[in-house]
Amino acid sequence: MSNGVLHWFRYASPQSFYPLAGRLLPWFALLAALSGAAGLWIAFFVAPTDAQQGESYRIIFVHVPVSWMSMFLYLVMAGWAGLGLAFNTRLSAMMAHAIAPTGAMFAFLSLWTGALWGRPTWGAYWVWDARLTSELVLFFLYLGYMALHAAIDEPRRGDRAAAVLALVGAINVPIIYFSVQWWNTLHQGASVSLTRAPSMAATMLAGMLIMAFAFWMYSIAAALARVRAIMLEREAHMQWTQELQETAS
Repeated sequence: MSNGVLHWFRYASPQSFYPLAGRLLPWFALLAALSGAAGLWIAFFVAPTDAQQGESYRIIFVHVPVSWMSMFLYLVMAGWAGLGLAFNTRLSAMMAHAIAPTGAMFAFLSLWTGALWGRPTWGAYWVWDARLTSELVLFFLYLGYMALHAAIDEPRRGDRAAAVLALVGAINVPIIYFSVQWWNTLHQGASVSLTRAPSMAATMLAGMLIMAFAFWMYSIAAALARVRAIMLEREAHMQWTQELQETAS
């Protein structure tokens, strides 16, 4: 194994990862703020008015990226949880726990913005559409993961139990993605695909992708900040956390 790989493996320790997360956090936060401002500027001042939906379509610049992130973060959370379950690594379980609240927030925003978009488009804030229902299930899976972890007093036991739930719930993500193809739903198909040209104006696509990047950077910044707090809470008995607290005081 090369020295470079060994160098990165050292960050699997909470003691080594804590200062790295602190150094990376402001950069990801800055990228999130700058790209978010750029994406919103394109969304409201550059992108043209949609011929069919008028101005109400502009909610897609938030709705679509947060929906993407709600699914992507669940898979990332389940991946970290699976690593923690398989290799009993403390940092993996902490990262999964740090990602869950942000993923739940994005799932809630997906449902909320979808309701705001659905009212002028479908005439109702909510319909029991396959994609909407499976996204609601995703939101409950996030809540269930956090609730199960919090219900178990011993953190390592909570990590293992929540990891099983996260891994089982991952099957819901492809159901959300393919629901418009598998069932006859009101929800429109994907406007962005890897196999065909996008069905929207270039400025609309640019604004949507920039907003997705902004939410991605925010997710990393939020997870880094949260995992540092989790480390201090769980590792309070360790010498390195006591030294940090003494330095801060």
